[in-house]
Amino acid sequence: MQTLRTLDVRSIAPRERHPTIFNLFDSLEPGTAFELVNDHDPKPLFYQFSAERSGRFAWEYLEQGPEVWRVRIGKKE
Repeated sequence: MQTLRTLDVRSIAPRERHPTIFNLFDSLEPGTAFELVNDHDPKPLFYQFSAERSGRFAWEYLEQGPEVWRVRIGKKE
């Protein structure tokens, strides 16, 4: 899965993070991904993806804290 860009949400207001992430995900072509950079474990985001985009996304931790979390989020083909 090709990673197209990195989205660092650490400087985005918390209430705007999930909508920004989902907008980027929805704009992806199938088979592509982006890398999310966050200041905490984005487990709640994973649960939201599971509920709202079930079976349509791939989730891979690249780095798991303690200060930075990086996750590759892809759109399945």
